[in-house]
Amino acid sequence: MASSISTAVPTPQQTLDEWTQKTQSLQVAKRLEKFKTTIFTQMSSLAIKHGAINLGQGFPNFDGPDFVKEAAIQAIRDGKNQYARGYGVPVLNSAVSERFKKDTGLVIDPEKEVTVTSGCTEAIAATMLGLINPGDEVILFAPFYDSYEATLSMAGGEIKCITLRPPDFSIPIDELKSVVSKNTRAILMNTPHNPTGKMFTREELNAIASLCIENDVLVFSDEVYDKLAFEMDHISIASLPGMYERTVTLNSLGKTFSLTGWKIGWAIAPPHLTWGIRQAHSFLTFATSTPMQFAAATALRAPDSYYEELRRDYMAKKSILVEGLKSVGFTVFSSSRTYFVVVDHTPFGKENDVAFCEYLIKEVGVVAIPTSVFYQNPEEGKNLVRFTFCKDEETLKSAVDRMKEKLLKK
Repeated sequence: MASSISTAVPTPQQTLDEWTQKTQSLQVAKRLEKFKTTIFTQMSSLAIKHGAINLGQGFPNFDGPDFVKEAAIQAIRDGKNQYARGYGVPVLNSAVSERFKKDTGLVIDPEKEVTVTSGCTEAIAATMLGLINPGDEVILFAPFYDSYEATLSMAGGEIKCITLRPPDFSIPIDELKSVVSKNTRAILMNTPHNPTGKMFTREELNAIASLCIENDVLVFSDEVYDKLAFEMDHISIASLPGMYERTVTLNSLGKTFSLTGWKIGWAIAPPHLTWGIRQAHSFLTFATSTPMQFAAATALRAPDSYYEELRRDYMAKKSILVEGLKSVGFTVFSSSRTYFVVVDHTPFGKENDVAFCEYLIKEVGVVAIPTSVFYQNPEEGKNLVRFTFCKDEETLKSAVDRMKEKLLKK
């Protein structure tokens, strides 16, 4: 049988990429056909091309704390450089459980209920692949982090979507009740919420908990922004009565300690759920960077003063960006959590969020993220864009100045 792959070789005038595009069609499994290059990659590439200030992708342009970096260096010097135990080095598992107790009051077994992963994204993937069967329904709240849909597609799950709408992005409880069925396996939620900056209220969490208990539904709760709650305390749904036994709590080091490149995450769950997560994790990455795990344990034992200073710092950054966006003419929706702000771009007369973001990059020199990529139905997000304020104050002020100078309302 003849191969469908050409045996031709590139000419001296062709780059390898050009030759590959002409001779081979791109191949991808059907379950991933709909997913393109991530919007973060696209916008970051445009930012570099046009010299734009990147307020799009949610990574800090400043470094994490020295005491954590020094702990990593010391671990390397101490020879902590080989494979770690698959579900985490003991000192980190213990630090995660101690932090969880301090935050929620729940006492968990670090050996049986904590699984360390390569970032929260892997924790999400391991949870989907380890606990979702083909055909299981999982409820998402749109807008949502793009990896949710992709990993559910890999697991063969069926998505049921509930849209959170401006101005307050509150959960439509009656709609949620109508979507829960005998086929519902889990609700996947993110609080504090990316991209809107919403915090799920105690009333909303109680409503979700009641539905889950009544219908025997699991909760997968992504809480990576839990320490970036500025105006109200974060509530972990696992801490509500009857919920720990049916909840997987997902978190990571990167957002809280400005060390996103380390990719240290974890999943906290009762033993009967941890089993599936660890089975998937074993065949995804098996283990996570050893010296960084030792440093992460040091980080999680930081005093409360670290978190207080973190909040103060981000409140100041947020003020610069939010006040600047309002002065330019955006409708800015309230964000008291995470380091994101969602705005309505329609005063500037562009067709949709993608067109506006391309204009913003090319003509103004600032990057935002079009939110339509966070919706199953892109039309629902076409009027909104997301900015991030996890940048140093000089960068934020420069971005605001560019918008004040070049952004014109229609």
